[in-house]
Amino acid sequence: MSNAAIYLNPEAYQTGGKALMGRHSAGESFLKGFLRHSSAERFFFWNVANKPQEELQALIDKLGGVNRPVTWIPRDQKQQLSEPGCLFSPVPNVAKEAWSRRFYGAQSYSVCGITHTTATDRVMDAIADMPLAPIEAWDALICTSRAVRASVEIELEAVQEDLKARLGATRLPPLRLEVIPLGINTSDFQFDHAHRKAWRSQLKIPDDALVALYVGRFNHTGKVHPVPMAIALERAQRVTGKEVHLIMSGWPMTEKSGPEYHATTSAFCPNVHYHQVDGRKPDVRFSIWSAADFFVSLSDNIQETFGLTPLEAMAVGLPTIVSDWDGYRDTVRHGIDGFRISTYTPRSGLGRDLMYRYDNQWISYEAYVGAVCQFTAVDMNETVRAMVDLIQNPNLRTRLGRAAHQFAVQNFDWRVIIPKYEELWRDLIARRKADAPQARNLSGNPSRLDPYHLFSPYPSEWVTPNTLVRFNPGSTVADAKRLLDTGLINFAGFLLPQLSDVETMMATLSRTRQAQIRDLLAAVPASRRTRAERGIVFLAKYGILQILPRSDAIAN
Repeated sequence: MSNAAIYLNPEAYQTGGKALMGRHSAGESFLKGFLRHSSAERFFFWNVANKPQEELQALIDKLGGVNRPVTWIPRDQKQQLSEPGCLFSPVPNVAKEAWSRRFYGAQSYSVCGITHTTATDRVMDAIADMPLAPIEAWDALICTSRAVRASVEIELEAVQEDLKARLGATRLPPLRLEVIPLGINTSDFQFDHAHRKAWRSQLKIPDDALVALYVGRFNHTGKVHPVPMAIALERAQRVTGKEVHLIMSGWPMTEKSGPEYHATTSAFCPNVHYHQVDGRKPDVRFSIWSAADFFVSLSDNIQETFGLTPLEAMAVGLPTIVSDWDGYRDTVRHGIDGFRISTYTPRSGLGRDLMYRYDNQWISYEAYVGAVCQFTAVDMNETVRAMVDLIQNPNLRTRLGRAAHQFAVQNFDWRVIIPKYEELWRDLIARRKADAPQARNLSGNPSRLDPYHLFSPYPSEWVTPNTLVRFNPGSTVADAKRLLDTGLINFAGFLLPQLSDVETMMATLSRTRQAQIRDLLAAVPASRRTRAERGIVFLAKYGILQILPRSDAIAN
């Protein structure tokens, strides 16, 4: 068994929105690859957002559809996750899901999450919560690169050392960190002579001109600062004397930010012909690559963890110039597929004031990561040399591009990556089944207690199965039905008792002057007794039944 239920919130897998992020592209690419290459005999999808099934089916159909049975798991039926045996979430929320699973028992299923951006306070908190959560040996967090795994380990170690120093903690939950890279559907990224001709004609680029391409968000604080790339390309053009064009394929975070971004970037490369296209459009996303001779992405931002665009360029057969930064160093082989340019940051300890300001919400996330990237240097001289080499040497471009294409297809196509996911899920499920259950009598989540336990000091009395109840004179089943049909009252309808169960309990009560709650529940199906028992208090709230206080019950 190597299956997993996929956490299916359309927001995580759709790329049609204006605020397209890397996690959306990665999610869409994964789901498409999973549908195409999974070895599972049946697909399981957990409808976490409680969306209409038609909407989810449309998403699946758009990504290629399915050719095998599908089980749709409702949002509030998480116990069904035990059938596939593992929940795969496209975010690193392993701690949250581990707490949620505890309601059904730690051995009911495994939890597997994945990292994307790890620099936000929300994700940093999710990672910091892991040592405090009921994570088991059969749970895992997939890290998309060796660099992000090392970063996660640094944060976990800091949290664990704090728990040891302050609380004397000696036992901490295991957490499996597994490095599995993101994949792409390489068949979506193919060099096409017709696309090359069409784009160069549209942008008025001569056939013999050299074209550098950047693909991604136009965001100098939260993605890649474009000015160093522009400066390096301007210097390379002056050295070579060649006609050089730069295509910027992407999208601004806001419509107002775009003009300044492009005006500033183009001002630093006045001898380079500058073009901008909307990279969100599907016909652009998959065709613009063919217009280029090489790809450039000098990532300098801590929001990056893997980086899909260099892989997409490699799949097309483009040589790449990228920074030696996080996940880029796992995909681009220096001197073989392209060039990885040295990067430099300040020493540890010189960013505490930045984090303090961000933690206190004195600066935004954009300001925080933007400030960090301002002090991340990508070696300018190395970048210029790499650009000059690619501009002047067509044979080098061809050799690196061929190697890049082969490497991407053989190592990063979802055809290769999906089996690694399934191997991990298979191992987690086997580990869960092999480990003996431990008897525990603990709250599901001590910070999310049952409100009738947490607030038990509030009422005069608790109602228990031994509590006596009786009819209020004149009350009927019709009165109960009226309550259940009234909008101002039935807003908690998903928790209220079914009318049939109310009828059953009231029939029992009609045969005696008063009865214990346990006797009323005896004829109700076991799966609905929690709702029915709460429903007795609900009926008393609106005067149909009367709860007898302990003193009155004793007197009677």
